[in-house]
Amino acid sequence: MTNRTPGPLALHPETLTTRHGYDPQQCFGAVKPPIVPTTTFVYRSAQHAKDVHRAYFDGAEIATGDEGFIYARLDHPNLVMAEQRVAALDRAEDAARFRTLAMSADIVLEGEPPGRLAALGIDYTDLAAEQPAVIWVAVTPFGRETSRAHDPATDLTLLAGGGPVWSCGYDDHTLPPVRGGGNQAYQIGSVFAVLSALTALLQRDVSGRGQFVDVSLHAAANVTTESGSFDWLVAKNTVIRQTGRHALAAVTQETQVRCVDGRYVNTGFPPRHVKDVTSLRDWIDELGLREQFDEIVLLDLAVERGGVSLAELREDPLTAEIYGAGRSALVFVAEHLTPEEFFVGAQRRGLAVGPVWSPEEAFANEHFVARGFPVEVEHEDVGRTFQYPGAPFVAPASPWRIVRRAPRIAEHQDEVFRRDLT
Repeated sequence: MTNRTPGPLALHPETLTTRHGYDPQQCFGAVKPPIVPTTTFVYRSAQHAKDVHRAYFDGAEIATGDEGFIYARLDHPNLVMAEQRVAALDRAEDAARFRTLAMSADIVLEGEPPGRLAALGIDYTDLAAEQPAVIWVAVTPFGRETSRAHDPATDLTLLAGGGPVWSCGYDDHTLPPVRGGGNQAYQIGSVFAVLSALTALLQRDVSGRGQFVDVSLHAAANVTTESGSFDWLVAKNTVIRQTGRHALAAVTQETQVRCVDGRYVNTGFPPRHVKDVTSLRDWIDELGLREQFDEIVLLDLAVERGGVSLAELREDPLTAEIYGAGRSALVFVAEHLTPEEFFVGAQRRGLAVGPVWSPEEAFANEHFVARGFPVEVEHEDVGRTFQYPGAPFVAPASPWRIVRRAPRIAEHQDEVFRRDLT
C-alpha cells in the first residue's frame, strides 16, 4: 500500500500533501489512499515474519517487495505515508531555498550524486532558463554524464584508477605502489573546479552567458600523471615508478642520497651549463675532496668543452659519461655534508637541490619563515591557533594571505538565509 522509497520531489506542496507516499497499484487500484483500521498483520511464511522483525529491530537488509509491518504502535501503513509526506514537504522547502539562492548566485558549486538535484527540480537545466548567467560547477567522481556516473568511489580508488598511484613508490617493485596522503584526488579535482570556474567567469565577462562545468575527479587525477598517460597513448609504453623521481618508461639515475648524518637530500638534475659544472667542481675543491672523487677529470673536461649538450647524450658516449659524472659529483658532495649544508651550499652556487624534510622541519626553515610561509591562524571555536601553510611564494603584484580559518559546515547558513531569503 505504501511506497517506502521517496519519489521525485519536483511537485507542488499541495500535491505532496495529498499524493506522496502512496501507489494505487498496491491497494486494488484505489485512487485515494485508504485508512487501514488494523493493529496486526499477517506474513507469507515464518521466514517472512522473521525477516520483517530483523529488519525493524536489527536494521537488517530486506529485499524490495518483502517489507512488512509488525504492530500498529511500532509501524503502520498510514503512519509511513504521513512520515513520507512530512519529509517530502521538508525537502521541498529546502529545494525552494536552494533555488532562491542559486538564482542570485554568480557560481553554484555542487557535488551531489548525479540525478539527485534533477529529481528535486533544481538542477542546472531547471535554473539556467531563468538565470542564463549562472556558472554551475558540478564535481563528481566520474562526471555526471559518463557510463560510470553512479559508480561508488573513494580517494584511494580514484587515485588508483586515475593513474597517480601507479607512478608513486620505490625502485624496489616488490613493495606496493604508494597512495599520496591528504585526499589528493579531491584536492586535484578542486583545483580543476577553481580553474574552470575562473575561466567561465572570464568568458562570461565577454559573452554575458554562464555555463555548466562538469568536473570528473577521475579524469582530473588521470591528467596529472605527467608522461604516464601520454607515453602509453603515443608509444604504448608503461612508465616505471622510481624512488624520488619521475615515473618514466626507462630507469633513470637515483637522485635521493643519504647524507653524513643519515638524513636524505634530493640532488635534482645534473649540471649541464658550464657555469654550473664549474661551480660544482670548485665546491669539491673547496671541501678538499678532489683527490677522493675519481670522476673529477670528467668535470674538468666538461668545463673545457663548455658544458654538456643534451642533444649529444644518445650519440656521444663521452658526453653521456660527463653528464653522469655531474650526477655522481652531486651524490659525492651530499654524502659528506648534512642536508642543511648541502642545500645552502648548492643554493649559493645556483644548483637546484632539496633536503627531504618532515613538515615540521620545512615550517622551521629560515627561508620559508623569511617569506612568511608559516602562518598562525586563530581557531576561536577551540581556543587556540594552528600553523597553516601560507602563500607558497612572494607575489608583490598580487599579494595573498590567509585571513581566517575555513568555515565549518553550515556555519553561515542562518546569516545567508536572512540576507538572501528575506
